[in-house]
Amino acid sequence: MRTLHTLMTLSLFVALSLGPARAWDGFDYDAGSSVEIEPGNVVRPGESVEIYDYRDGSYHDFEVDSIERHGGSVEVEGFDNDAGDDRTLDMDE
Repeated sequence: MRTLHTLMTLSLFVALSLGPARAWDGFDYDAGSSVEIEPGNVVRPGESVEIYDYRDGSYHDFEVDSIERHGGSVEVEGFDNDAGDDRTLDMDE
């Protein structure tokens, strides 16, 4: 019984600490554009994610090549299939 109580308490703590899912905001300095990665996207090398580009007000299919942490931001490099360009996104940490 004690183990069940401990597991239930731990599960509740984890659920409350995660909070609501939020979008991941960033900027593409080469394009001069704010971007957003919607919740639910798995941002890992080799994965394809959907980004919203405020420059043209549309969603783009983005293939992630690499991810590197730099100070207070995360640099995500990849290929924008819709624009046909390589892009480097500086995402908020």
